[in-house]
Amino acid sequence: MALTLIEKLPAPPTGQRGWPWTEQGDPLRVQPTGESWPKISVVTPSYNQGQFIEETIRSVLLQGYPNLEYIVVDGGSTDQTVNILEKYDSWVDYWVSEPDEGQSDAINKGFAKATGRIFAWLNSDDYYATGALFTMAEAFQAADAEVGAVVGTGHKVNGDGDIVYTPDGSDLTHEAFLNWLDGGSFMQPACFLRREAWEECGPLRADLEYAMDIDLFLKLSRQYRFERVDETISYAHKHKGAKTTGERLYWKAGVVVQLAAHGGEEAARREAMEMADELRSLRRERHSMNRHPVFKWAMRVWRYLLK
Repeated sequence: MALTLIEKLPAPPTGQRGWPWTEQGDPLRVQPTGESWPKISVVTPSYNQGQFIEETIRSVLLQGYPNLEYIVVDGGSTDQTVNILEKYDSWVDYWVSEPDEGQSDAINKGFAKATGRIFAWLNSDDYYATGALFTMAEAFQAADAEVGAVVGTGHKVNGDGDIVYTPDGSDLTHEAFLNWLDGGSFMQPACFLRREAWEECGPLRADLEYAMDIDLFLKLSRQYRFERVDETISYAHKHKGAKTTGERLYWKAGVVVQLAAHGGEEAARREAMEMADELRSLRRERHSMNRHPVFKWAMRVWRYLLK
């Protein structure tokens, strides 16, 4: 009896169960049109997220998608990432671990090697839902050439895998994206791109540490339509090392800059004023705390201990 896909892959870590550890997608899924499945190129940018990347890799490979190209571009990680990449070496089409200029540079390098008709990037702390690649392939096969991107549902999950956030299903237009911080957003891992759209509107700006994806979506939405599929496509871990969580203020400031740069001056002004209000509130709280007798006493004790 032939081995199943999950039996061919390296064994998962001890104690890991469920998707994508001990479950797999349907490798025999037939396309309704009868055509061959279009090639999908998935790029994973990575740097020192070894606690997540094996889940990411398995969620791509265990899709069972028959025409997949998987590329991992690691920025020279010093944790267990390289060991995991070596573990899955024969299953990943291309991977490299070397210094780069950041996340955007890694994604750009990956797509420069990609040969698929459909592009997607999946960060090394994200993972796909079962059947995600098949769902996206069918959506692109049914779409016309004016559709440059397809967006599914993405979720943020906590350490237990419980969903803690799901964006509302907002309009997928340039005007809606100019209100990204006020309900005009979606989860990036749940967005797939037509190759031609990337070639026309990419690559990602390597000088942007934050909001480079929003810059791309705003460019794309001027030239192409975005379409939505009502299916769960991806999950993103909420943790302190994630930019949108641990560095949220910097990320938010980066988004405001991009909104203004792409014509959303009013939305950018509104968000900037809200950030200013938050900062003023924090300063008032700090000033009040500094005047509190208990805080003053604690500071005296701290200075004494430092002597």
